[in-house]
Amino acid sequence: MSEITPRPARRRRRADAERSAAAVLDAALTVLTQRPEASVEDVAAASGVSRQTVYAHFPSRDALLHAVVDRITAETVAVLDAARLDEGRATEALLRFLDAGWRTFERYPLLQGLPVVDAETDRARHEPVLARLLALVRRGQRSGEFDADPAPEWLLTATVALGHAAGEQVGAGRMTADAALAELRRSVLRVFGARKSG
Repeated sequence: MSEITPRPARRRRRADAERSAAAVLDAALTVLTQRPEASVEDVAAASGVSRQTVYAHFPSRDALLHAVVDRITAETVAVLDAARLDEGRATEALLRFLDAGWRTFERYPLLQGLPVVDAETDRARHEPVLARLLALVRRGQRSGEFDADPAPEWLLTATVALGHAAGEQVGAGRMTADAALAELRRSVLRVFGARKSG
């Protein structure tokens, strides 16, 4: 009997901990979007909890940052799915993909300032988004809209590199966001060998 009674209390504590972690993550997303250099103390203050509570959920600033990136990635994936990339001409779907990705960059400039990581970690960060782009690339190559010669994986890598380059230009103040998006669209279409809509 004594083993059964604590279960509701344990469930309540777990639910409380999940709510607390979600509140910290919400605050981190807001604070880091406004100030990418913000500290754990800043996040704790914004979420109304102690620094120790933040560390109880996220053992380091890097862990918190990774959780924020995961949240942004999930949001980006939802936006891409809403863009219906499997419908219509592949070229137009590619432009919708680029526009949706760019909106994420504009909304979350902290993505541009993420610490340098190895290629494998960078690839893992992009994986859920790249899976959707890979399907789109293959569809466009099958339909003849995209050049069939480059490996799809190469086109994915080139797209990510061009996206980073566009973001760096904006971050450095050398281009406006609109101009960078226009160049990104033109450059990716050229790399893909995309045929113009007729």
